[in-house]
Amino acid sequence: MGKRTVQEINASSMADIAFLLLIFFLVTTTMSVDKGLSRRLPDPLPPDFEAQDTEINERNIFVVLINSNNQLLVNREFIDVHDLREKAKEFILNEGDLSNLPELLPIEVTIDGKIETILTTKNHVISLQNDRGTQYQKYIEVQNELVAAYNELREMEAKKRFGVPYSELSVERQKSIQDIFPQKISEAEPKNYGGKK
Repeated sequence: MGKRTVQEINASSMADIAFLLLIFFLVTTTMSVDKGLSRRLPDPLPPDFEAQDTEINERNIFVVLINSNNQLLVNREFIDVHDLREKAKEFILNEGDLSNLPELLPIEVTIDGKIETILTTKNHVISLQNDRGTQYQKYIEVQNELVAAYNELREMEAKKRFGVPYSELSVERQKSIQDIFPQKISEAEPKNYGGKK
């Protein structure tokens, strides 16, 4: 019996097929988008800038702490995250000029070319602190509630002053509302506050 001859397979088109499959999967695959926070960073400090010690009155600080059990402690009181927005708005507004909330001080705001003096809690600061064990999702949820508090106050002020939603205001009018309610969220470095190890 003679040797059987095996025909060679033409593999030149295999590379083309593999390349087309690769392109197909790249085009049709969806990538999960990471969640993040939209934040505008402050302008860089000039090289000759000297740091100054600023003393912040305790009544002007709204401390929001998320521990490693994802519990929310606001000014030494445990609250539910769903109550945070209202608490933050109450703190920022201080409508009753209460002594345990930020002091109301006059600021000058330009509205439609006219300078107005308005009482606001201009020195208030929301200090957000979290534990190293805090879940990222909880941190995002708390951030969203704090930002929503500012957004609702701006919306309320826009409707009161101009009769339209904040998003429909001109850039100049939006800036004047932002001057009345500047977003002041200070984020501290994560620490170990207790709870789960």
